[in-house]
Amino acid sequence: MKSRRESTQHPLSSGIPCVSHSCMQCCHETSMPLSSADITRIVKLGYELSDFVTRPADGNYQLRNIAGRCVFLSEVGCTIYPDRPEGCQLYPLIWDEDHGQAVRDYLCPHADEFEVTKADITNLKKLIGRLKT
Repeated sequence: MKSRRESTQHPLSSGIPCVSHSCMQCCHETSMPLSSADITRIVKLGYELSDFVTRPADGNYQLRNIAGRCVFLSEVGCTIYPDRPEGCQLYPLIWDEDHGQAVRDYLCPHADEFEVTKADITNLKKLIGRLKT
């Protein structure tokens, strides 16, 4: 029998561990930043900015929460899954500012089931760069 660590890992963007465990933990109390490309993509789906965007004191755009849940979270999962924000596509890969490196978020109960590639880390760095501009 395989241990959890030895189990098959899946690409970040696949969401397979989330779906197989019916996990939506990261969609609660989210502070997911939104890039201009994310906003454009979601607006093209027919949403108004005020439907899904909040702008905290730091001035960066983030996904809106309603009753502690991402505005796009339904009882069965993300309603815009194929078009979800890039940060959601890369999660549970996050940037650890204290150590200056990409890490799997320890808050994700299934983080070890995701394979992190060099391309994923590069994409995270690029996203962070776009979010800072």
